[in-house]
Amino acid sequence: MRHVPPQSVASATEDLPLKVWDVPTRLAHWAIVLLFGVSWLTAEQGWITWHRLSGSSMLCVVLFRLFWGVWGSDTARFAQFVRGPRKVGAYVGRLLRGKKGPAGLGHNPLGAWSVVAMLGLLLLQAGLGLFAVDEYGIEGGPLAQHLSFEGARQVAAIHEAVFDLLLVVVALHACAVVAHLVIGGDNLVGPMITGRRRAGPGPAQPPAMAPSGRAAVGFVAIAAAVAALAFFG
Repeated sequence: MRHVPPQSVASATEDLPLKVWDVPTRLAHWAIVLLFGVSWLTAEQGWITWHRLSGSSMLCVVLFRLFWGVWGSDTARFAQFVRGPRKVGAYVGRLLRGKKGPAGLGHNPLGAWSVVAMLGLLLLQAGLGLFAVDEYGIEGGPLAQHLSFEGARQVAAIHEAVFDLLLVVVALHACAVVAHLVIGGDNLVGPMITGRRRAGPGPAQPPAMAPSGRAAVGFVAIAAAVAALAFFG
C-alpha cells in the first residue's frame, strides 16, 4: 500500500467542497434579494397593490428565515454562527492581515452580525408596512385601519426611514462581500448558489442538514398566517 504523506491528506481535506448551505437557506437568501428590489421599484413607481404583495412576501420569507435560524440546518442556526465581540474582532484582524481562506464553513463572525442586522431591519420594515398609509389616506397596509390617520402617517414615515437605513446596511454588506473576495480570497457568493464551499485547512465535519419537510411545513404555516393577516386584518 502506498504511503500518503500527512500533508497530502490535509491538502485533500482542505480542497474538498462540502455542502454547507441547504436549499431552504439559499432560497430564502435570494428571495430576500429579489423582493428587496421589487419592493423598492413598486414603491418608487407607486404600484401599491404590487408593493403590498411584495411586502407581505418579504414578511413571509423573513419570518421563515427566523424560524429556520432556530430549527434549521447547522449553518442556518443563529446559535451556531453568531459570535461575541472578541471573535468578531479577531476575525476582522485576520482578514486585514490578508490571511486566505474562509473562517469556518458557514457565516463568518462579521457576516453573522450583518445577517442579524438585515433580518431585524427587514422584519421591522415589513411589519411597519402593515400599518402605514399614504398621505391621502387612500392606500395603506391591511392593519392601517387600526390606527388613526396621524398614527398611520407616522408609521409610514418610519417605514421610509428604515428603508433608507436598510440601503446603507445592504451597501455595507455588498462591500464586505467584495472585501472578503479581494483581501481574504473568500468567495461568499458562489457557495450561496451551489450550496458547497471549500472546507479550509484541517479536517472538517460536514454540517448536519435539517429535513426539507420541516422547512416546507414551517413555510406553509407562516405563509398562511401572513396571508390571513394581510387579507383579513
